[in-house]
Amino acid sequence: MEVDPKEQLDLAKERVIDTIAHNMNLYGITDSVGRLFGLLFFSNSPMTLDEMKDELGMSKTSMSTSVRNLMDLKMVDKVWKKGVRKDLYQAEEDWYQTFIDLFTIKWRPAISMNVSSIEKSMKELKILVKREDIDADIREEAQQLIEKLYSCLAYYRWLSKLVDSFESHEIFEFIPRYDEKQ
Repeated sequence: MEVDPKEQLDLAKERVIDTIAHNMNLYGITDSVGRLFGLLFFSNSPMTLDEMKDELGMSKTSMSTSVRNLMDLKMVDKVWKKGVRKDLYQAEEDWYQTFIDLFTIKWRPAISMNVSSIEKSMKELKILVKREDIDADIREEAQQLIEKLYSCLAYYRWLSKLVDSFESHEIFEFIPRYDEKQ
């Protein structure tokens, strides 16, 4: 029995959309927001909130929130089309840039927060190590912790440089983009 070509086309798109939605959890993005990105990615033209709502069966409020989340992550852009009064949205089609934006948006604040916490703790521990009026074991443990925190700082400085290499696209000098059409 031959499969209907339209059905086969829809099945192929749906399979990829499901996988995108599932894997968005890696970036702290819900399945429904991932499905929306997949829908917009496979859409041949920008879509309105109403069109997205009808396609995915979500409320307009939920759809609006999801689109806003994707825009904050630079995965979706609002576009203008002559003669259309409603807002239109389309997915960023450059997956390399989408990953870069996602990665840097998520990692910059995490790096900053961790470095700040480590530096504050190191300052307190250094004061503790200098105190003569506390147990030598506590001073020794504080000194060992300082050494561990230096390693952590080195890691976050490396991670910051990695994020920089993504933002500057220098990463592509070491790991070039692929063109799968070859």
